[in-house]
Amino acid sequence: MNILKTFVLLGVVDSHDGLFATVELNTNPASNGGAATAVMPVNAFPCEIYEGKVFYVVKLHEDHDAVIICQESVEDERRREETD
Repeated sequence: MNILKTFVLLGVVDSHDGLFATVELNTNPASNGGAATAVMPVNAFPCEIYEGKVFYVVKLHEDHDAVIICQESVEDERRREETD
């Protein structure tokens, strides 16, 4: 069985509560498989999350764990302020 040794997934938060977030994950670049839906613990994110928040799940080395990296931009901050 072949296991992915390195990958980059593009994620978007669909919804969340105090414990879990429902997210969509896509390969980067996108493949013909479409988005996958996942439920992730909110405490796995190293940033504040909100609906529409973009993040990446990145595994760059075979012997390291995957990490979540949050996208930071001025547009994200404006969107968060509008939904608060």
